[in-house]
Amino acid sequence: MIGMRIAGALLAVATLTAATPRSTSDQPAHATTPTAAVTSKHPAETLKPLLEQSLPNVKGKTFTSAIVDFPPNARARPHRHGKAFVYAYVLEGTVRSKLAGKRVSTYRQGENWVEQPGAHHVLTENTSRTKRAKLLVVFVSNTGDKLKVDDPRS
Repeated sequence: MIGMRIAGALLAVATLTAATPRSTSDQPAHATTPTAAVTSKHPAETLKPLLEQSLPNVKGKTFTSAIVDFPPNARARPHRHGKAFVYAYVLEGTVRSKLAGKRVSTYRQGENWVEQPGAHHVLTENTSRTKRAKLLVVFVSNTGDKLKVDDPRS
């Protein structure tokens, strides 16, 4: 029940901030990407920042929300989110995800998950070859840290 309230609140924040124009000076330099494709067979996902805000009551921490768009058949490279706590909510489509040491999970529209700081995300992919998938992702990170670091071997 609490998780659903949090998800609803985060979705409301994302919806409101998506409607708020941002100047280029508001764009976090470390968060704007289309990330590289894993192989030529799989298109890349893109990350569009919505809001970046220092947390006033937690020194050195930043809240960032973003939309991650997975075109049909897209797959992200294995990656980490540093020391960030990550919350992901499926806005559209179906996403398959696996963290190191955990089982593969499939998430559909309206479902969500969290990733603990330091988690190794070894699989993230759109399960459809014809429809896109979109996530609302929220990061609570150390101010200035990169939000996504691809594995060097991938």
